[in-house]
Order: sequence, then structure tokens, then C-alpha cells
Amino acid sequence: MSNKRKRRRPGAGPQPQRKKSRTPAQQAAVEDERPPAPWGSFPLVEIAVLVGIVMLVAGFIIGGSQGTLAIATGLVLASLGGLELSIREHFAGYRSHSLLLAGFASVVVLALLFYVSPDSVPVAARIAIGLAVFGGGAWALAQAFRRRAGVRVKLR
Repeated sequence: MSNKRKRRRPGAGPQPQRKKSRTPAQQAAVEDERPPAPWGSFPLVEIAVLVGIVMLVAGFIIGGSQGTLAIATGLVLASLGGLELSIREHFAGYRSHSLLLAGFASVVVLALLFYVSPDSVPVAARIAIGLAVFGGGAWALAQAFRRRAGVRVKLR
């Protein structure tokens, strides 16, 4: 057997370029990038959460009816920031937030049932409707995530 590769003399021209392989940590970092926000690099979610936290603290300091309003505003702002991020990650196929989003839909339906028809729908029926929305929403959202993430699941 003969060795057909030529031996390089030291200092005889540039070294051949080798492909740089990524370490597992670098590969995970590339695959672990969150989906970009539709508004670009502006930190809208972070600002909403920060203002929500400031409103919460201010509400506890102020007290009274104005404090209650500030606390409610802070909770809504911080929740909207987290909700937006979970919607974006879920529908991009990055991470599944099926239960969180189904819970949000269930809370919205329960709130509507409470305010729209407080006496006409019995409490047990409201709870049953809320649970049905949660269960159906969780199943549908999990299916949507699987399709988006490219996960194939066979049902037996």
C-alpha cells in the first residue's frame, strides 16, 4: 500500500482551512434562540413587566381604592407581558405553553360568564364550561405546537 497524500514541508504556504465544529454548548445555544418579536429589538415585553412591577409596588404603598386600581393595573400589565411571550414561543414551535394558554382562555370564559350572566347560569355549569374550555383548549394548543415543532405522534 502506498501513501498517496503528499507531505507538506513546514512553512510551505498557508495551512488548509478546516471546518470549525461547534461544541455541544454552542449548538444548543444556536438551537435555543427565542423567536424574534414582531416589533424587532424594542424591549416591549420587558418594559410592560417592569411597569407592572412598579405599579404593584406603588399600589401596596398607596393603599385604598387608588392602590387597588394600581395593583390591578400592575397585575394586568405584567400578565400581558408574560402572555405575549408565551404565545410567541408556543406558536413558533420553540416551547409548549399549552396549559398556560388554555388556562388563560378558561379564565376569560369564566370572567365573561360571571359578568354577563351572574344569576342565570348556575355555578356548577360555569365550572363545567370553564373545565371544558380548558381541556379542549389544552388539546388543541398541544396539537398546534406539535405541528409547528414538527413532532409526529401516532395515536393508537
